[in-house]
Amino acid sequence: MAWIVLVLSGCLEAVWATALGKTEGFTRLGPSVVFGVSVVLSMVGLAYAMRTLPVGTSYAVWVGIGAALTVAVAMATGEEVASLAKILLLLGLVGCVIGLKLVH
Repeated sequence: MAWIVLVLSGCLEAVWATALGKTEGFTRLGPSVVFGVSVVLSMVGLAYAMRTLPVGTSYAVWVGIGAALTVAVAMATGEEVASLAKILLLLGLVGCVIGLKLVH
């Protein structure tokens, strides 16, 4: 269960990071609310997962999922230029996250 919550929390990290970029310094209400709700839920999920999983592994997986999804969303929406190198590096990052799960 902790792994499922951790993965979902990592996905929420991508939500709050993306929303934070759209708040324009917290001057836009909608993205600011999305940021606030998703950051709290993401942290609660991370804290829950850390009750049974090692801190280092939990944090690395959480950050890895969040970072990879944030960049993938930015590339998909055209906010960031996609390149073969970026895609390969993101796949490597995801591979490392999967590896952490497998060696746990």
